[in-house]
Amino acid sequence: QVQLVESGGGLVQAGSSLRLSCAASGRTFVAYAMAWFRQAPGKEREFVAGISRSGGGTYYADSVKGRFTISRDNAKNTVYLQMNSLEPDDTAVYYCACGSVPSALVRVYIAWGQGTQVTVSS
Repeated sequence: QVQLVESGGGLVQAGSSLRLSCAASGRTFVAYAMAWFRQAPGKEREFVAGISRSGGGTYYADSVKGRFTISRDNAKNTVYLQMNSLEPDDTAVYYCACGSVPSALVRVYIAWGQGTQVTVSS
């Protein structure tokens, strides 16, 4: 069973950058596609970005395309989310997840981290 631990969240001003990290335990990290989701208060969890097992394929929600970059380091069992030009609407708890494919569907993912809070002030 894979365990995921996110880090890197915080309180920043609009226009700033943050980099989130998600460290995975276990020896099967390379077997999984990875993704980042986020959930704002009163809203459903939404897909942010996904990456294939090799890292060769990346996918983004329209709302973050051009501002966020997902990447992974399979040697370090870690997936990253570089977030630039942050906006107040990006405020949410950010979760990483692993699954068989980098889908936008929550039900595809078999393990989730505990989440890290990102707050963007205007």
